[in-house]
Parts: sequence; structure tokens; C-alpha cells
Amino acid sequence: MATSLLHPGLEDVLQNILQAAEETGRDTSSVKLIAVSKTHDAARIEPVIAAGQRLFGENRVQEAKAKWPEILLRHPEVELHLIGPLQSNKVKDAVALFDVIHTVDRPKIAKALAAEMARTGRTPRLLVQVNTGEEPQKTGVFPKEAEAFVERCVKEFDLEIEGLMCIPPIDEEPALHFALLAKLAGRLGLKELSMGMSADYEAAIQFGATYVRVGTAIFGARET
Repeated sequence: MATSLLHPGLEDVLQNILQAAEETGRDTSSVKLIAVSKTHDAARIEPVIAAGQRLFGENRVQEAKAKWPEILLRHPEVELHLIGPLQSNKVKDAVALFDVIHTVDRPKIAKALAAEMARTGRTPRLLVQVNTGEEPQKTGVFPKEAEAFVERCVKEFDLEIEGLMCIPPIDEEPALHFALLAKLAGRLGLKELSMGMSADYEAAIQFGATYVRVGTAIFGARET
């Protein structure tokens, strides 16, 4: 895990992660911090990289494509994660740019990813997004469909799925959704759990999160 002496927001989050992991009896290296840099420009991102952070998350392919190639030329060690919805017409750009895609959520996307990965030879790591609250406005497979969808990704599209991701409903206790996602991942034998954001990442760690996605607590309020 990165350590920071130069960026107070990052330092606070890393300390909280260490404490939450230790309190749960987990190896602290099993929790990876994704600094969510959506809406923030290079001037805000560079100090976080300088402070030792190496994993960053973006919500939109187009925004990431506009700002990250130049940053990555300066910092090729950085790992970029797509944590927002993926549209089929953005699959080519997503495969080219991202190291990890957290939001595989329907057969059309799985098929397009498989085709582009075969074409280019690039193999970003993949997680399936689960809509644990079954909210109609959100993307993600419903929990009861998760097992069949993961199996289809593996058998029909020859994709390797490493884990599951969720975004709990804003008005519900997130721990219930973290517990559900952890149970699903355990049943499917998946090692990665992407869950927890600025308001609840410490609770997510208690339920086994391996990736926590934190933006505001590091960068402050989003730019518009």
C-alpha cells in the first residue's frame, strides 16, 4: 500500500484503511485504494501521484481519454480503473486505456470486451457490477442473476472474471449490501470485492473489500 507524507487527504484515508483492516484482523496489503479522480484535472491528480498513490479510478471513458494519456506518459506505473458504466461504443477506448474494468454488467458488453481483447491482445482485468439494491436507475446485474452471468462470461465469452463490484443505494444501510456482495463472491470463488466509497469504505473493509473507491476524502469537493 502506498504511503504519503505530502498529501493530507491521502494520508488520512490510508491511515483509516490500515486501522479498519487491523481491527478486522485482515492483512493490510489485501485492501487496495483507488483514488477516484473523476472531474479532477492533472493539476489535482499529480500531487496525489507524487505522494505515492498508484491506483486511480474514472467514471467516464471519454473524460479519462482526454486527460490520462499524457499523465500516463509521465507516470507509466499508474494503474487506471474504470468504475463507471461502460457503453458498447466506448469498449475499444476502454480496453486501450484501462487496466481494470469494474462494470461488466450485461452480455452485450461482455461480448464486445471479448472481441476487442482478442483483437488487440490487451487484457484488462474484469469485475462484474452487481445491482445489490435492484434499483431501476442503476446498471448492474441483479443478485439472483449474478451467478449465471459470471458463468456465461467465462464459458461463452472466454473472459476471466476476478471479482464483483457494487454501489449500495444511497438511502439504505451499506453494510447489508457489502455483506450480500461478499456472500455472492464467496459462492462464486471470486477474489476481488470492489465496494466502499468516501462515506463507507471502512465498513466495506470489515466485510472483505479488496478495492475501496475514494474520491472526495482525498481530492475534496468535485470540480464541475
